[in-house]
Amino acid sequence: MRETEISVLIGGKAGEGIDQSSLVIARLINQLGYKIYVYRDYPSLIRGGHTFSIIRGSKRKIGAHSDKVDFVLALNQDCIELHKNRLNPDTCIIYDSDVLKPEGLPAGLKAVGVPLTKITKEENAIPIMRNSCILGAFIKAAGIRWEILDQVFRNNLHKELDQNLKIARRGYDEVKEIINQVTEIPEKKPMPVVTGNDAISLGLVKAGLEAFLAYPMTPTSAILHFLAQQAENFQLKVVHPENEIAVMLMATGFAYAGKRVAVATSGGGFCLMTEGLSLSAMAELPVLIVLGQRPGPSTGLPTYSCQTELQFALSAGQGEFARFIAAPGDADEAYYWSAVALDLCWKYQMPAFVLTDKTLSEGNYNLNTESQCFISKVDLAQVMWDKKNPGAYKRYQITETGVSPLVFVPEKDAVIKVNSYEHDEAGITTEEPDVTKTMQDQRLLKEKYLAQDLENLRTVEIYGKKDSKAAIVCWGSNKGVCIELGEKLGLKVIQPVVLSPFPVKKFGEALQGVEKTIYVENNATGQLERLARTYGFKSDKMILKYDGRPFSLEDLESELEKVK
Repeated sequence: MRETEISVLIGGKAGEGIDQSSLVIARLINQLGYKIYVYRDYPSLIRGGHTFSIIRGSKRKIGAHSDKVDFVLALNQDCIELHKNRLNPDTCIIYDSDVLKPEGLPAGLKAVGVPLTKITKEENAIPIMRNSCILGAFIKAAGIRWEILDQVFRNNLHKELDQNLKIARRGYDEVKEIINQVTEIPEKKPMPVVTGNDAISLGLVKAGLEAFLAYPMTPTSAILHFLAQQAENFQLKVVHPENEIAVMLMATGFAYAGKRVAVATSGGGFCLMTEGLSLSAMAELPVLIVLGQRPGPSTGLPTYSCQTELQFALSAGQGEFARFIAAPGDADEAYYWSAVALDLCWKYQMPAFVLTDKTLSEGNYNLNTESQCFISKVDLAQVMWDKKNPGAYKRYQITETGVSPLVFVPEKDAVIKVNSYEHDEAGITTEEPDVTKTMQDQRLLKEKYLAQDLENLRTVEIYGKKDSKAAIVCWGSNKGVCIELGEKLGLKVIQPVVLSPFPVKKFGEALQGVEKTIYVENNATGQLERLARTYGFKSDKMILKYDGRPFSLEDLESELEKVK
């Protein structure tokens, strides 16, 4: 057992409570002082199939899972058969002895059978409470104090608490000795455990979100659920329209009324939003889109992960218009850049994107509540219409920055016209060539000043061995695995967080002294590499994984050893 690290796999059928159990394990390990990352893997089924989670704890901040695990909590035979490659000589398997038999286990491994099904029946409990029983057995085998499980249950279980504790205690008592001792790290203060979706939601609220709309679509559905539950606490309007077309059009309506609004979807839903996206650009109605990537084309793998929508987000919508795109890499960045994106789309009256994926959206991380990511909302007073100015209000008034003064209905002293057709400063439809050119120049001018604003932010992050002549270039959820291996293998790690407007200057500065660049992406065509190449940055090698699963530490290390 490693002194500063632990990795636990729990698996069973979809519908058996694996997700909630993995979150309990994460909170248990978090209470011991470890930093947390949870990888979730499940099929597109309500019940059946095989679902599992890998909960990893480390003394350092992490954002990736390891293939090798210290504990396997097996609720069925599939959990053993499908994960034999993850076992090592010290792995401890805790299993339901009413379902699995010892002869079905790999020889020579530490194994503890607990009659989960029998105990659950004896306590007149529902079958899903087998999870509580195996969690009790786990903490005994791992040498975790009972008081910690008791505390986690009391803080997080809102139904049948006493029965769950009783069943967990019976599982605890079934294990007679500590098998793999987990070292407690008392000097480390536990931090909140959240998903990437939770962090995005909190960042939007921090930046003054007033309305949220979505049609549920993996991997961003949980944002809708989270904000719906919190709507009263934050005075939010949360709406679930009939489809993604309605989502986007309703969002432009909220923006017209002056409400900070965001939507969330995945690739298939975003396809339906693209005409509304162009409307928001032409009418200069600020809408933030959380775009969760999953493998396509079409339905693809709806519950798995990829990085295939970057080029889509860059080019979606008819016509040419400026947009802001950020791709955070962990919960802290998801919080921070969601808030920044909502601020910037309102300041510059343009569409903005937070680009995520299933790995980030549904993975669990610690959220550092003391980090710089906790920002204040931008004051829009500088872009609001001053009623003292002479003349009638012009919604699309020509300015030096391309940003027109804002005012919202119902304003008795202003006629506020928005228009999807080409229009003049007052919003009146036009087809005149000189006005058309002037208004298009006005809209595109915003990107210049947005890029200047971004010079004051950390749009490109650098990690690893900063003077190395070889660098990994990554984006989004690959941040964690690349940082960890960059430090281990002596490589520089460069992570552009903002992808539009592309931070050309800062990216170039990050590459100074680098002689070999290795792009690491979860797609088949190297979409970040293609984007960087348009700005003159060549790559030397690409490591691409596009089977729907993220890189594990072992996966990527093996590939890096071949090319570094």
